[in-house]
Formats: sequence, C-alpha cells, structure tokens
Amino acid sequence: MTTHADATNLKVLISGGGIAGNAAALQLSRAGIRPTLIERAPAPRPGGQAVDLRGPSRTVAERMGLMPGIRRYQLDERGMVHVDTAGREIVRMPADLFGGNGAVAEIEITRGDLNQVLLDAISAAAGEPGNPGVDYRYGDWVRDLREHSGGVRVDFASGASAEFDLVIGADGLHSATRRLAFGPEEQFSTYLGAYMSYFTMPTPAQVEPHWMTMHSMPGGIVAGLRPDADPATAKAMIAIRTAPDPALRRNIAAQQELIRASLAGGGWQTAAILDAMGQAEDFYFDELARITMPEWTTGRIALVGDAGYCGSPLSGQGTAMALVGAYVLAGEITRTPHDPAAALARYTETLRPFVETAQQLPPGGVQGMAPRTKTGIRAAHTFLRLATSRMMQPLMTRMLSETESYALPDYPAAQSATH
Repeated sequence: MTTHADATNLKVLISGGGIAGNAAALQLSRAGIRPTLIERAPAPRPGGQAVDLRGPSRTVAERMGLMPGIRRYQLDERGMVHVDTAGREIVRMPADLFGGNGAVAEIEITRGDLNQVLLDAISAAAGEPGNPGVDYRYGDWVRDLREHSGGVRVDFASGASAEFDLVIGADGLHSATRRLAFGPEEQFSTYLGAYMSYFTMPTPAQVEPHWMTMHSMPGGIVAGLRPDADPATAKAMIAIRTAPDPALRRNIAAQQELIRASLAGGGWQTAAILDAMGQAEDFYFDELARITMPEWTTGRIALVGDAGYCGSPLSGQGTAMALVGAYVLAGEITRTPHDPAAALARYTETLRPFVETAQQLPPGGVQGMAPRTKTGIRAAHTFLRLATSRMMQPLMTRMLSETESYALPDYPAAQSATH
C-alpha cells in the first residue's frame, strides 16, 4: 500500500454509521474517495432524541446541502418549560431566547431523522459525476487493528480482513476504535455523576404541545418530555444522579429497575413515563460521561465525534462536534490524500479550538441540572428566572454563543454540487 495514493484510490475505513460517520462518508465520496463504512447495527437506527443545529454546525449543514432535508424533518419545538409536581409552570424559556442558543434551538431534529438526511444525501450524491459512493457494511465491526508503515490492517468480527490507508473511528462514547488504537476507555472517560435514559412514549394529554417540559425531583432526579416528529408520541428523558455502577452496563432489567425506584411517587407525568417504559422499543440508557483526549489521531487512525471528544449531553454540542469534526477531517484528508499524516495533523490543529469551547459544561454541571434537595431545586429555578430576565439576557447570550466565533475552514472540493 503506497503513501502516494491519490483521492480516487485512497482506502478509508469508517467505523460507525451515526452522524459523524455518515457526514465524513458523504464528504469523502464527494471528493472522489469511496470509503468503506461499517456499522454494528443491522440497519440504520431510527428515532432518538432531538438534536439541534446552531452556529458552525448549521453552516456545515448548509455547505453540505443538507438544509432542505433537515427542514422536511424539523421538529416544531418552541422552547422549554419547567413545571412542579402538579404540572404548574415555574419558568418558561422560548426557543428564541439567548439569540436562539438556549436549551432549545431554532432547528431541532431527531437524531435518527438527521442521520436519514445524511443517508439520503449520500444516495443522491452517488449519482453525481466522479462520486464513487460509499461501501456500507451493516452488522459488522472492528475486532483488531494493526498499523504498519504502509497502512492499517483491520480484522472484522465477520472474519474478514482488509488493508486501509486510513481508519476513522466514529463509533461513539464507548468506541472500540479508541480502545484498540489509544488504550482503555477509563484513560479518557470521566463519569459526570449521573445516568440518562431516553425512549419514545405516547404523548400525555396534559402536556403542552410543542414545548419541552422538565420536572425536577429531590434526590437528583429529572424527568422530561420532548415533542416528537409525530404529535401522538413524545420522547421521555430521565436523568438520575447516583454513583457509577458497572452492573448497569448492558443490563436493561437493572437499568429500568433503577428508573422505577427513582421516579416512583415523583408526581407530574412520572407514572405515565414508567407505564410506557416497558413497552418502548427504543429504550436507551447510558452514563453521563465526557471524553477528553490529548490527541485524536495516532499514525493513520483518527477519531471523530463522541469517540474522540464527547462533551456529554450537558454540553449541548454533541451534534455540532460530530458534524463540524467530520467536515474538517474529511476536508483535510481531501486536501492532501497523498499525505495522510499531514492531513490528520491539520485536522487536530484546526478543530481543537472549536472542541475546547464546545466541550465546556454549563454552570453547576450535573449538580445544577439535577439538584438533590428541595432547596437546591428552588435555587435552580430562581437562577433560571434570573437568567431569563431582561438584565441578564445579554450576558447569557454571550456565554452561550462562544462557539459561533470559530473560524470554520472552507473545503470547496467537498461541498454539495448544489451549494
């Protein structure tokens, strides 16, 4: 395998078929590179929580020609309201508050729908002159990586092996690529003090349409409901502050038992949430964790999105880092396909300022999100009222807009033909 491969014969493996992986695949294919993308799931994963586009990530979506598709799937979510045990309003924050950079942005879309927009764009782009498309392989994953002077030999769970010039790990918080190439997850992951769960459920009649509704309970427990693409359904959200428990990993029964014990008698819509949980087909549960790494590349292997720099849902920038990171990584690769090492070095240097800002957590971190006491909950609500006051809004707007100052590079060769 030569280090002088041009764009048309550069062999790139992308591990992970989420937003970061598909965004990188789209950009590489537009530059004449046919990446191989493997995804452990047997098919694209639908549904998921709402994610947003703002600042640099929205610019990336525009340059990639994704906005028409995003507009088709865009949620009608108008802001966030906090309620008490009886469902009475405590504080309301419209989506246009803080210049549109609050908890709910102007553009919200479910993670599965955004992924489908990317898949549709990849399919459409494959018909353009010079675009070789993407080689998708579902139901497979990387078992081992062995880098050598000419590339990376990859062994797959299916039993196959292949050589690649570059390997991109876009396989999320618990990245196997990161573990194989950089070391155990424990070296880079910081548990932030809580677990989070999401799933789809019928929309309760008492919930205000088009508004994300949040309810805090003593013990460091938060339950919420977000509007879904279908008004008949909503996305349940649950956060539970507790010590880390390895026994919860991949144990759905134990996860749901923790949720039942935590939400029991919690008032508001917690009973309806618990009733729906057992029937949910898309139940998700994981730790609230942050991935911090000194380097996102080693040799011919690079990490993108949560695999390299997860800020946790607390940062509100996971989708932004996935899209911007994939755009920069693919752009730098296409600038010098004959010199992968130089491309990966530029990727790190170019993206680092954005990631360092995007990974910052809001004031108070998980303690501010989920206070343990009634006094703490009242204090959190008082802070929100103060933040939404006319006096504090300019300061909050500046604090929440820091990533918008990032100088996003331009990679014309990898933009949409219609851009």
